[in-house]
Amino acid sequence: MDFVRTPEERFDGLPGYAFAPHYVAVDDGLRMHYVDEGPPNGEAILLLHGQPTWSYLYRRVIDVLVANGLRAIAPDLIGFGRSDKPTRRSDYSVRAHIRWLGQFLQELEPCGPLTLVVQDWGGPIGLGALAAAPHRFGRVVAANTALHTADPSLAGQLTWACHGTAEGTVTVESALLDYQRMVAELPSLRPGLFVQGATLSEVDAPVLDAYDAPFPDESYCAGARQFPVLMGLTPGSECARQNRRTLEFLATFAGPFLTAFADGDPSTRGWEQVLQRCVPGAAGRSHVTVEGAGHFLQEDKGPELGALIARFVRDNPL
Repeated sequence: MDFVRTPEERFDGLPGYAFAPHYVAVDDGLRMHYVDEGPPNGEAILLLHGQPTWSYLYRRVIDVLVANGLRAIAPDLIGFGRSDKPTRRSDYSVRAHIRWLGQFLQELEPCGPLTLVVQDWGGPIGLGALAAAPHRFGRVVAANTALHTADPSLAGQLTWACHGTAEGTVTVESALLDYQRMVAELPSLRPGLFVQGATLSEVDAPVLDAYDAPFPDESYCAGARQFPVLMGLTPGSECARQNRRTLEFLATFAGPFLTAFADGDPSTRGWEQVLQRCVPGAAGRSHVTVEGAGHFLQEDKGPELGALIARFVRDNPL
């Protein structure tokens, strides 16, 4: 597999991101980067980003988790951040990302079960990894994510999983289709512009530049370009099939499960209700609406998100 590796100097002096790099080898000769901060024997929190961001998104969340005595592990998905980037778009699939993440976790071997935190594409990938190896995970925090299935029978599945209600059915926002087209057609991919467009606060220019750092030119952008195409918006797509399997598993997951969706993210609105009604471990919990935040709530409300994750861990011992 052909890939490129972003030069290390691209990551020098990024604001708020003084974390030492760590690497794990996964299939296809690829190197996967991750942040690993906090006590090595502390309870481990796995923080998964989506498209077009990387572990930089979690920098302020990490600071709060470490201050609460937790171990924060934030990998860069293959194709993003400091991780290697296959150069062909066809190299990227949801199945490949779940496999790479599983290999990463196998090499990492953290102490005790993980608390999984997912946002954006971190949801389909991270929750897919949970379904594949549930013994690795103890708790879940789902934030601004979706498991698109494009399945007309989903309402029936939700009726079964949600004990007699089909109210969790959601539709695909037209904005997602516009986003697919935009990412495909833009002559130059600038992740920082997407971050600013999907946050409610004003993001400083050096921070926006940091989101662009992993992508010096178009040869590094295959993964970021491909992700929107992979969304499960047709019933037969690989992502839709995978997400249906993941939802079937989640209907059996009894571990502590919390949703923390932002009030300013129309692209995932409604999915918190699906998860709350369909995951046994979500029942009876005080789920959170993060106010004043957009899709990238880590950028808008990073410290607040870190605090609620720490509180969730503390209040739900395994």
